[in-house]
Amino acid sequence: MDEIILHKRKIIAFIVLKYEKQYNHKMSKMQNIKQIKKYQPFIKWAGGKRGLLSQILEKLPSDFENYHEPFLGGGALFFELYARGLLNGKKVFLSDINEELINTYLVVKETPLKLLEILNDYKDKHSKEFYYKIREQDRNQDFKKSSSIKRAARFIYLNKTCFNGLYRVNKKGYFNVPIGSYKNPNIADFETIMSASEALQNAEILNISFNQIKDYAKRCDLVYFDPPYYPLNNTQSFTSYNENEFLDDKQRELFNLFETLHVEGCFVLHSNSDTDFIKSLYQNYRIDFLKANRFINSKSSARGKINEVLVRNDKWKEQRQLQN
Repeated sequence: MDEIILHKRKIIAFIVLKYEKQYNHKMSKMQNIKQIKKYQPFIKWAGGKRGLLSQILEKLPSDFENYHEPFLGGGALFFELYARGLLNGKKVFLSDINEELINTYLVVKETPLKLLEILNDYKDKHSKEFYYKIREQDRNQDFKKSSSIKRAARFIYLNKTCFNGLYRVNKKGYFNVPIGSYKNPNIADFETIMSASEALQNAEILNISFNQIKDYAKRCDLVYFDPPYYPLNNTQSFTSYNENEFLDDKQRELFNLFETLHVEGCFVLHSNSDTDFIKSLYQNYRIDFLKANRFINSKSSARGKINEVLVRNDKWKEQRQLQN
């Protein structure tokens, strides 16, 4: 009788151990899934920094207070810093002069599910005819009166389906990029949008010009500038940014802001093209050269590796010593 009881106990212990291992394996797998959750841009953007993140991250200060990213665009550096936990306990200020872009970020932050509902509808209706119908909406004088969610859905839909994901408007401010050639564009990216919404919860999202960031940045804050690049040649067409050209005068205005923030004790980084104009402008600061892939060009032969510069005020150690 005792042998039978002992045998049963062994069987029960074996079963418990088996299911305990299965449970632990399942929990470990779930934890790994949680850890590898992707936080990344939910839109494409000309000059996006996803391919340069490893090179930029190694240039950042080991510690900083709050984070500022004017010229927000796709926000690749912000999402990477969030994913790595480097923004925990910090204030985050994300800003751009592009009203439609900022509206989209706010909608992703506040009402992602309603946004995805419309995007799924657009996904089902996607065609050349539908694309141009949606594109023409900003020609309507009542466009700005449309709901913020519908405008955000339009912005993401056009971004995912237009030629090369390029954002470009004409002199009247109308979006004028033709439809792209995609077999299955990811119009309603549930995982990316929901993850982005989570990341944006503690961020202050502002529709302001870059020079207004001085009203928010404080000592030992990190400011990353990624403006429209100075053209490599006279024919390059990357300089149109929300109806404003970003040439010599604007670049000098940004340089003056860079110096102001430097004097205020901020950590300042600035990405731009590898040109004599930019290198001369920032000659008194540290300039690193990065290798970038560029895909947004009307000619595939013009895409490929290209040098960029990353300017920094290199006051990491000095500012920490002053603060201590």
